[in-house]
Amino acid sequence: MALELIIQGGSSETSVRLSLRLELGTSSGAADGPSDRPGGGGFRAVLQVHSKEEPALVIDGAELWAGTDQRFGHQSRVEMMIRARRAARAWPPLERLIRPRGPDSLELTDHEVEQLLTVAAVRLAAVGVALHWPRARSDLLTAKVVVNGGRTPPSDLGAFLGSKAVLSFDWQIAIGGQLLTAQEMDELAEAHRPIVRLRDQWVVLDPALVAKARDRSVATVPAAEALSVALSGATAIHRYPVEVSPDTWLGQLRQQIADTHPETIEAPSALNASLRGYQLRGLKWLAQMTSLGLGACLADDMGLGKTITLIALHLHRQSNPHNAGPTLVVCPASVLGNWQKEIERFAPSEKVHRFHGTRRSSPEADSGFVLTTYSTMRRDAPRIAATRWSLLIADEAQNVKNPMSATARALRTIPTQARVALTGTPVENSLSELWAILDWTTPGLLGTLPTFRARWAIAIESGHDRERAAAELATVIRPFLLRRRKSDPGIAPELPPKTETDHPVPLTREQVGLYEAVVREALAQIERSDGMARRGLILKLLTGLKQICNHPAQFLKEKQPKIANRSGKLDRLDELVDIITAEEGGVLVFTQYVAMAKLIDHHLRARGLATQLLHGGTPVARREQMVARFQASDPGSTPVFLLSLKAAGTGLNLTRADHVIQYDRWWNPAVEDQATDRAYRIGQHKPVQVHRLITQGTVEDRIARMLRAKRAVADSVLTTKSEAAHLSELSNIELADLVTLRLP
Repeated sequence: MALELIIQGGSSETSVRLSLRLELGTSSGAADGPSDRPGGGGFRAVLQVHSKEEPALVIDGAELWAGTDQRFGHQSRVEMMIRARRAARAWPPLERLIRPRGPDSLELTDHEVEQLLTVAAVRLAAVGVALHWPRARSDLLTAKVVVNGGRTPPSDLGAFLGSKAVLSFDWQIAIGGQLLTAQEMDELAEAHRPIVRLRDQWVVLDPALVAKARDRSVATVPAAEALSVALSGATAIHRYPVEVSPDTWLGQLRQQIADTHPETIEAPSALNASLRGYQLRGLKWLAQMTSLGLGACLADDMGLGKTITLIALHLHRQSNPHNAGPTLVVCPASVLGNWQKEIERFAPSEKVHRFHGTRRSSPEADSGFVLTTYSTMRRDAPRIAATRWSLLIADEAQNVKNPMSATARALRTIPTQARVALTGTPVENSLSELWAILDWTTPGLLGTLPTFRARWAIAIESGHDRERAAAELATVIRPFLLRRRKSDPGIAPELPPKTETDHPVPLTREQVGLYEAVVREALAQIERSDGMARRGLILKLLTGLKQICNHPAQFLKEKQPKIANRSGKLDRLDELVDIITAEEGGVLVFTQYVAMAKLIDHHLRARGLATQLLHGGTPVARREQMVARFQASDPGSTPVFLLSLKAAGTGLNLTRADHVIQYDRWWNPAVEDQATDRAYRIGQHKPVQVHRLITQGTVEDRIARMLRAKRAVADSVLTTKSEAAHLSELSNIELADLVTLRLP
């Protein structure tokens, strides 16, 4: 029995004991069978007699009184009545059982049934009377929230989800996982007894559940947030988690976007290339999402061909008159030329217009591609917004990870049928960056930023309830974000191996003196400071120490410095470059400081090496010339390409290089990985060696260990706040331990 109360107690010298069997009869007491309505039928109690000598022997009291069963002795009838009178004194309604013609069934009121579930049960137990309820279960009925999207889907789903439309959350009761009808829920709401018969099953009612059947309205939420809740399958009502399911078309939409095997499509015939298997799968996914009016974020590793996939998407959309139209690509200036070349190569039938530069013409277009930069888009957003775009692509979308920036706000004003974000690093420092990207592609999906932080980010970043929150967030974003890595099975098996090496280098005597002096002076100032002033001093200290580790001339800002023999890093760089050039290799040297890049450039040129230097101030046309020269040059002609990490860490194709040197460490390993991917990408046929220069015993040494741990966290696309911000919160003792020089 799922629910059987057998309450025994008391003592007696008789040879029998009593129990009450409770049954659900008709509302009028007739014997035409039980009602199947939740609120129908009345309970009745039937007196039963049990033999103490033979516990399995049981008979109805009326049958014993009639004397038709000889298994009980003659005295048993007297003993039954004595014990029945004792039970009636414990619970007076049983007086109605004691009749001259013998005991019969007793019709019970709802109030008496409630008594039998509480105080009466205890009193009867004291006199040895057991209660046997019908086979019933308390866990059959469950309540969940249903997102009510209405009977028919909106004609423009993207506009609907981005609008101020709201959907309702309503309670829905289910029995054994099957939803009750509206009529059954109405009848359940009217039930006033604790146990009812529903769909041929006895069910124990929870008063709280009955209250939900009576008042089914829970709340209203914005349409996009309702989709998010429907995808996760859970939400919080008054801070308590509840199960959520979508209704009607919203449920069908959930199935569509969660389908890992969307409708088969072929690569467009106008595409002058063959798509790799994973690229074709990406095209299918993008085509499905954009056809539904939903945005998407393609977050493949750098070098896996996001550009050609989006060119194929544009061509695919042209085959449908409803989706056909111009595509706007917004990207960093450094990759503007790459986009144009890729389009001309893979989609020669499509027009390409560059909306960039001081003499730029109108961006209006009725087909093909229009390419522009983030800065141009920000300045000319009203002109760009005058065109209704079929597809809007934000390349290197981490450029708009700050939703409050003027660039991010301008991007949101451009009308389009579909939005696609491209990025190799959907999360660099905090989950708010992920929210910013997805809130642009599909506005409202993750709620407002405060809601997003309260629901997921705080739990994940603090570690409190991280596993549950991360799993729930992953469920919501998975249909909208596609992430593939080079290391994934079957993605890029033809890529050559990549080797990463940390090179510990010593400080020169001059660097040691500068380092220790700066640490000593800065720690003394920091101990006397607090608040923002203290944080500012810490960041200044960390920056100064990194510059000293690079080269004293960078820290001292010398105008005409002597460069050679003053930096352990530069000495190691010379050794590596000599080996690489002797083997006729190509090398990319990344540094986060333009000043340091210029020092290296001057130093290598003085040694007779041909170099190129690309940084944020390099004009777009000049950048394209430099990339083309490096890629096309003969071995040994321009072997060294110096690049500032921020300006050249994304978007460039530099597969001629088979070595990458990270001269100094960025706070985030994802940024370093992007820089490495300038060389380690599709089209690379040589093994790639990555060299990281780390000064021994310094803050760089300790930061390297932190970055190794952080890389493991970043792999799950769930990282904490930026390392620099974290370090600024260290205590004085922790800070001293971090920066104090430990010479080997």
